[in-house]
Amino acid sequence: MRAPQTLTLTLLAITIFVAGKIQAQERKAPAYPLITHNTYFSIWSTTDQLNASTTQHWTGAEHSLTGLLSVDNNIYRFLGKAETQYKTILPAADEKAFTVSYTTEQPQDNWMAKDYNDKNWKSGQAPIGDNEQQVKTVWKSDNIWVRRAFEAANLASIKELLLKLNHDDNVEVFLNGKQVYQKEGWTNRFEYIPINKSDLKSGDNIIAIHLKNSAGGRYLDFGLVEKLEPKGNAIQLAEQKTVEVTATQTIYHFTCGAVNLKLTFTSPLLLNDLKLLSRPVSYITYAVQANDGKEHAVKVLLSASSSIAVYQPSQEVTATQYAAGNLSILKTGTIEQPVLQKGADDMRIDWGYFYVAAPKSSGATQFISKAGADATAFQAGNKGTSPVNGKQLSLNTVIPFGKVSDTPVERFIELGYDEIWSVQYFNTNLRPWWNNSGKETIEGQLTAAAEEYKAVMAKCAALDQEIRETALKSGGAAYAEICVLAYRQSIAAHTLVKSPKGEVLWLSKENNSGGFINTVDVTYPSAPLYLLYNPELLQGMLNGIFYFSESGKYPHPWAAHDLGTYPTANGQTYGEPMPVEESGNMIILTAAIAKVQGNANYAKLHWNTLTTWVDYLVKEGLDPAKQLCTDDFAGHLARNANLSVKAIVGIACYAQLAESLGEKETAKKYRAIAESMVPKWMGMAAAGDHYALTFDNKDTWSQKYNLVWDKVLDLNLFPQKVYDTETTYYLTKGNKFGIPLDSRKAYTKNDWIIWTATFAPTQQQFEALIQPIYTFALESPSRVPFNDFYDSNTGIRENFKARSVVGGFYMKVLADRLKGNSVAGDRKK
Repeated sequence: MRAPQTLTLTLLAITIFVAGKIQAQERKAPAYPLITHNTYFSIWSTTDQLNASTTQHWTGAEHSLTGLLSVDNNIYRFLGKAETQYKTILPAADEKAFTVSYTTEQPQDNWMAKDYNDKNWKSGQAPIGDNEQQVKTVWKSDNIWVRRAFEAANLASIKELLLKLNHDDNVEVFLNGKQVYQKEGWTNRFEYIPINKSDLKSGDNIIAIHLKNSAGGRYLDFGLVEKLEPKGNAIQLAEQKTVEVTATQTIYHFTCGAVNLKLTFTSPLLLNDLKLLSRPVSYITYAVQANDGKEHAVKVLLSASSSIAVYQPSQEVTATQYAAGNLSILKTGTIEQPVLQKGADDMRIDWGYFYVAAPKSSGATQFISKAGADATAFQAGNKGTSPVNGKQLSLNTVIPFGKVSDTPVERFIELGYDEIWSVQYFNTNLRPWWNNSGKETIEGQLTAAAEEYKAVMAKCAALDQEIRETALKSGGAAYAEICVLAYRQSIAAHTLVKSPKGEVLWLSKENNSGGFINTVDVTYPSAPLYLLYNPELLQGMLNGIFYFSESGKYPHPWAAHDLGTYPTANGQTYGEPMPVEESGNMIILTAAIAKVQGNANYAKLHWNTLTTWVDYLVKEGLDPAKQLCTDDFAGHLARNANLSVKAIVGIACYAQLAESLGEKETAKKYRAIAESMVPKWMGMAAAGDHYALTFDNKDTWSQKYNLVWDKVLDLNLFPQKVYDTETTYYLTKGNKFGIPLDSRKAYTKNDWIIWTATFAPTQQQFEALIQPIYTFALESPSRVPFNDFYDSNTGIRENFKARSVVGGFYMKVLADRLKGNSVAGDRKK
C-alpha cells in the first residue's frame, strides 16, 4: 500500500504559476489547439515548438499550415513543416485498382517466396476486407494470405522507399521473401513505413502479406512510395520564445532575426453566443515589430493545405481564388463532394469547402500552388503555378507589412469551413446552425468575422480571463491550467444544428473511441462545462435521445446509448445497451439543468419518458445485473457499486424534479425509495477502510465518481462518512499521473478523477488528487489532444484523444457555483 500523497499546492505549481500564468515552463500541453470548431475543422500542433512538426487534424492526419516570415529577404519558418510528399512506386487501391492472389487456407511454409507457385489461389481486387460497401474483395475469415506481383524500374533514383499500408488487424509483410514489417494491432488509415530499398529488385517483385483478424473489422490495402525531399532554398527556423494557451486562443512569440513576431490563433467559441459559436471562422493574427531599433522590410506567408478538405490525400481537389466584397478568398474542396456518404471514427471531411480569406485593406496577395512549391514561390516573389485541379494543393496568402520599426504592426487572416450539410438526423439532412435557413453564405460569415474582428477579440479576451480566474479561485493553479486546456477541445468535438422541430441539437462525436454521435455516456462527463456557460447546449445533447424514445424508434424502457455513427444520427449503432448507465445519466443531467435554470420546465416536456426510465432504475438499479457501464473498455461487470450509486442518485434526482413540478406525492415516493437504498448500498459495498468495486468482492475498490452529484445537486443522500472513507482511501492509491480507475488495472480516467476529487472533504485533498493530472499534461509521452484514458504510472494513453469529456474538468467550478462559493475552502460539514 502506498503512503498518502500530500500536497501543499506542490512546489512545481507554485514555482511555475505566477499571477495566473505559467512561467519558465517550456511545455504547456500535450498538444496545442490552433483551429478548433468541430470534429472536422480541428487543427493541432503536437510539438512544443510550433515549427518542429507538421500541423495535424486531431486524428493525426496531416492538415498542414505553414508560416514563413521574410525579413529583408531572409526567410524564417515559424509555423509547421512542409507536408510530406510522396511519389508513387506501386499504387495502392486508393489511387489505382490492382489485383492480388489470395487464400484463406494455411499455405505451405514458403508462401512468401518470390518463386512460390500460387496458381491455385483465388484472384481478387484490392482493397480487401469485411465491409462490403468499402472493399472490392470480401474477407470474413480469421486469416488471409495475399501475394501481389509487380515490376519495378529506375531504382537508382529512389532516395527513401516506404511501404504504404492500411491494415486491420495483425500483419506480416514480405518483399521478395524477406520480412520487411510486422505489427500486432491495426490502423485506420495509411501508414508510411521506411523499408530498405535494396530489397526491391529491378524487374519482377513480389509483396506477400499475412493478415490475421484478432478483433473487430478486417481490411487491407497497400503499395510502395518514395518520400520526396523538400524543394527550395535554405530557410531558417524562427526562434520560439514563449507559448501561452487560453480558453479561446493559443499565442506564440518568436524572434525572426531583427524582427519579433507575435502569432495568435483564435477560435471564438463563446458558448453563450450561438451565432458566434456556430460561425466556422478562426483568426490567425500576426503582430510584428523590429527588435534592433532599425527598419526592416517584412512580409508573411500562410500556406494552407487542401488536405484540410479531404478524407485521404489521394483525393483530387479543385481550388480557386476570387474576391467577395472587401475580402480576397481562396477556396478548395474535393471534386467528388460525397456529402454525408460515409461515417467512421478516424475520418476527415471530404465534402464542403475550406476557405482562406484576407481583408483587401491588408494588401494581401493570394495564389495556388502544388504542395511543396509554396516556399519557392514566396522566395521568388509570390509567383504561384495556380493549378485549378490536383492533389495536395497549397492555398497561399502573402501579407506585406512594408517597413517595420519598433512600433508593432498587426494584420489578420481568416480560416473557414462550409460543410454545406453537417449531419443526417433520422434521415433528414441538416445544415449547420449558422445557415439553417439555407439563405446564408460562407462569404457572408467571413465578411462578418472581418468586420467584427476587434469586438470578437475583446469578447474572447474577457472570456479567457473569466475562465482562468474562476477556475483558479475554485481549484488552484494546476486546476486552472487543465480547465483552460479543456475548453476548446470539448467544444470542438461537437456540431451545432437545429432539429426539424426547431430544437437545439449539440451533437458530440465520440472521438477515438467508436465515432458514435450523441453518445449519452460521453454527454454525461462533459456536462459541467455546458451547465456553467450555456445549459441550452446540454439540452441540445439530450433532445435527440428523448426524441429517439418518444418517437417510438427506440422502444426499450431505458435510454439509448447513442444516435448512430457520426455524422449519421439515424439510431443507435453501438453493439448493446447500457440500461442503468444511460437511464441514470439522462435523469441526472435533466435534474442538473433544472438546478442551474431554477425551474424544471425542461423535465416537464419529457416527464413520461423520465418516469419510464426511473422505474427501470427502481427495479434494476440497486444491485445491477451483468452489464456495461460508461467504462466499457473494462468489460461487463455485475453488481457494480459505482453503477448502483448512479441509479440511487438518479432516483433521487427524479424526486427532486417532481418536487419542483409540484408533484408532492411522487416526490415523496421516489425520495423514500432512494433513501432506503443508501444503507443497503453501504452494507453491500462496505469493505473495511473503503467501499468495494463490486458487492461480491471486498478485495476490490473503485472511484465512486457518480457520488459527486449527491453533493453538487444537494441531494443529501449519502452520509459524510462515505465521502471521508473513500477520499482517505483514494489518497493511498495515487500513482505519478493519478489514482487508478479501480483495483483491476493501473489505467485511469482523468475526468473521473476530477469528479472524485470534487467531493473530497477538504480543498487540500482536492488539490492532492488533481495535481497528477496537471503533471500528466506536462509530461505524458502521448502527444495528442488531451487524452482522458491512460496508464497512471507511465502516462501513456490507453486509447482516446480529443474527446469532449474533458468538459467534465469543470465539475469543481460547477459545484462551487451551485453552492454560491466564490472561493473554495474547507467544505467538510
